[in-house]
Amino acid sequence: MRPPLIPLGHFFDNPERTAPKPSPDGRLVAFLAPLDGRLNVWVRPVEGGEPVAVTDDRDRGVLGYAFSRDSRHILYMKDQGGDENHHLMAAEVARPGEPPRDLTPFDGVRATLVATPRATPGHVLIAINRREPALFDAVRVDLGTGALETVAENPGNVLGWLADREGRVRGAQAQTPAGDYQVLVRDSESAPWRLIAEYANEDGGRPFAFTADGGALYVSSARGSDLARLVTLDCATGEEREVDADEVADLSGPIISDRTGELLGAAYLRDRLVVHAFDEGFGRDWDRLRGLQDGDPHITGTDGDEDLWSVVFDSDTAPGSSWLYDRRTGEGEFLFRSRPWLDPEHLAPMRPVAIAARDGLTLRSYLTLPVGAPPEGLPLVLVVHGGPWSRDAWGYDAEAQFLANRGYAVLQVNYRGSTGFGKRFLHAAEREFAGRMHDDLIDAADWAVGEGIADPARLGIYGGSYGGYAALVGVTFTPDRFAAAVSYVGPSSLVTLVRSFPAYWRPFMESTWFRFVGDPEDPADREDMWRRSPLARVEDIRTPLLVIQGANDPRVTQQESDQIVAALRGRGVPVDYLLADDEGHGFVKPENRMRAYRAIERFFAEHLGGRAEEG
Repeated sequence: MRPPLIPLGHFFDNPERTAPKPSPDGRLVAFLAPLDGRLNVWVRPVEGGEPVAVTDDRDRGVLGYAFSRDSRHILYMKDQGGDENHHLMAAEVARPGEPPRDLTPFDGVRATLVATPRATPGHVLIAINRREPALFDAVRVDLGTGALETVAENPGNVLGWLADREGRVRGAQAQTPAGDYQVLVRDSESAPWRLIAEYANEDGGRPFAFTADGGALYVSSARGSDLARLVTLDCATGEEREVDADEVADLSGPIISDRTGELLGAAYLRDRLVVHAFDEGFGRDWDRLRGLQDGDPHITGTDGDEDLWSVVFDSDTAPGSSWLYDRRTGEGEFLFRSRPWLDPEHLAPMRPVAIAARDGLTLRSYLTLPVGAPPEGLPLVLVVHGGPWSRDAWGYDAEAQFLANRGYAVLQVNYRGSTGFGKRFLHAAEREFAGRMHDDLIDAADWAVGEGIADPARLGIYGGSYGGYAALVGVTFTPDRFAAAVSYVGPSSLVTLVRSFPAYWRPFMESTWFRFVGDPEDPADREDMWRRSPLARVEDIRTPLLVIQGANDPRVTQQESDQIVAALRGRGVPVDYLLADDEGHGFVKPENRMRAYRAIERFFAEHLGGRAEEG
């Protein structure tokens, strides 16, 4: 029996509650919940009681937050209309609803939070490009006075900063002119930087944290292996020592006690989350967490003593199930589900599938089938993840559930270039935009047709960012394969895309876009990039197309959507275009999300034959 048509708002409006965290002093539990239609931070006593809204953001809302170490402040980032020039905001927990302080009140400047050090509870560390738009310096912020102190000036090659357990910026990851990576350390904030290791681009070398004694770094390394492993890197000698590895997946990251600095475990994302535990107590608690309910647990916060954990379970059919776990008793208190109005019986299980690409690579993918419908001859939507240096993963996916509820099979493909599957798989995507990366998507669609799941005449393709580019490639490079396509903030020209990137992306370009796609200032690269651009083949488009764009997007600028829409309309070809003048790279405001998904719902219903709400 088919489930009822679930209202769009149940998937894409604000959650009822989400993102729980205990305060460092263990007295409060915070979470995000709507206040007059915008997500804000609320707190309540750990032992129970009525929650109170600490923040009162009436514009784009609060999308993520952290406690200051003294539990006095809620810290969050705020931009203007999606421009991603984030300011660091501080709201006082004891004065709920009062206007927050803007700690980085600089126009056209972007700040990111580096650390909230345990050793200096009245300070936080940020990276900010105030001095030079392309470079981020490390700055210490006094939460009491708002004073800013530069503690590390970027010489031009540093990609990211790392603080030790005393709150001192003593580590950095840098990039060479060739796009390889360097690990730098210094003995104090007044000492000179020293190069202790260099990694080839494909070998990683990302530092996560200092060891408890400060004498080494925990680093992700693929030296001598295909998969990234957890190693320690000696700060004096640069010697690398393997700590842990997985036989299937790259290292996602170490799990480190903030209280002691000791290594507790390591996380890996195979088809599902896998955690290797190194500490007996942590292993026992992790097993207890897995017994609370089905799904993959994620520890989202702890108190200062690490006795209270906030835990959110990732589950394909029970989104945002959140618990407060007490390590002293081994018991969990259920807090909430983020969308309690979604009946798990009406949601579709997500199944991992392995698909063979035409050249033999294995594409780890996920298939979500509509509940109550025979898995035969279904309309199918290929949902392509962005990045492209990202991946799809098992768990609740609002877009997959929405489309499955409307009657579509949903296939999400980790095409070559996706992260987490080893360096050979990642680097198989070099110079393969609109090439073998697209072949992977076509091979996956062919697999679904060959299995009898999908109707070859009713294939759709949809995605955001790189996924939007993939949708445009689908209707230009393979114009007869898809019956409908949706590009959400998708690039139409690789040349204009790379030329328009923000100045602060420049330090990252050699290791990513220039290596994988090309440098538009190089004539040979530029010619190749243009050949791989959907705009170069706009004459081939005959598939119905919906384009969605945020006017303030700094990554994929409005030009990318405007130019392909203009080219189609200039030929007299109809194209649906939804432009939001108060959004950036993805729609944040609930009313804009609803407009976008209403348009997608109706578009696919018209061209693929799925269900849609009336009105």
